[in-house]
Amino acid sequence: MKTLIEINEWDRKEQYLFFSQFEEPFFGTTVNIDCTKAYHFVKEKNQSFFLYYLFRAIKAANEIENFRYRIIDNVPYLYEVIHASATINRPNNTFGFSYIDYHSDENIFRNTAKEEIEQVKLSNTLLPAKGGDNVIHFSAVPWLNFTSISHARKFSISDSCPKISFGKMTDSDGIKTMNISIHGHHALMDGFHVGLFTEKFQSLMNEN
Repeated sequence: MKTLIEINEWDRKEQYLFFSQFEEPFFGTTVNIDCTKAYHFVKEKNQSFFLYYLFRAIKAANEIENFRYRIIDNVPYLYEVIHASATINRPNNTFGFSYIDYHSDENIFRNTAKEEIEQVKLSNTLLPAKGGDNVIHFSAVPWLNFTSISHARKFSISDSCPKISFGKMTDSDGIKTMNISIHGHHALMDGFHVGLFTEKFQSLMNEN
């Protein structure tokens, strides 16, 4: 479900009207996340680290309104809930896009995600069976400890979905960290909101 945003009553009116005219309206940054506690907890429980941090990332995004804004047919909307579209690596070193519904119950989310991941791994299809604007595009690049990242874009297609990429986890004196790239549409969010997401995500990663 989505709600139309009345631009004239919106506190982002000026930012929206300005940045929505850009050919490249996305901005991005890379942050470093401490995942020491999260990693040890996951290993003790014999769970997937990928699904552990993916759940916390989509949960954090859902709790920040600006990550639920989308532009559809040149009109801004606010979605009630957003879901995850993550790249899934296959044994043959190709990948496919998944569509994973967000559930506030982590067990439901994890089970749903496992089913979707298996379907993607067994197929040769790039695109998921479902899709839409109410997603965040996630990707994992566990081979690279990147400090920045860019994304392929087709400018003839309207796109306002945030893009979050997870890098390689590294260890320094027992402290495990992972770089995360966050790209957002500047008409819908600013660095402040990326900061809110980062703080919320780190907080969730520190909880068990």
